[in-house]
Amino acid sequence: MFTFICYPKCSTCAKARKWLDSNGIEYKERNIKEEPPGAEELRAVLDASELSAKKLFNTSGKLYREMGLKDRLSEMTDDEMLELLSTDGMLVKRPILIGENIALVGFKEPEWTEKLL
Repeated sequence: MFTFICYPKCSTCAKARKWLDSNGIEYKERNIKEEPPGAEELRAVLDASELSAKKLFNTSGKLYREMGLKDRLSEMTDDEMLELLSTDGMLVKRPILIGENIALVGFKEPEWTEKLL
């Protein structure tokens, strides 16, 4: 069973949910705003996805822009980025799908199809 971390009002998350449902993939849904991933969970996502910590940021989000993170991230370590991400789910790129030895960040249908079907 997968953990599907999303924001209910996000259209990309809705597309991902519809895709999961139409492909019969079982998941437990978690609201990223109410229950944001912690730094350790985000570290596990990095390890399973092979992404860089910068790729976990929701760069199109209001909070990202308000905090001026575009210019600050290059000076931060991965651990500092993960700690910052864990403070507010709205900073985190979504959706995130976590399973055994797999983590997918953002919804790209071809990638999800390749990895899950």
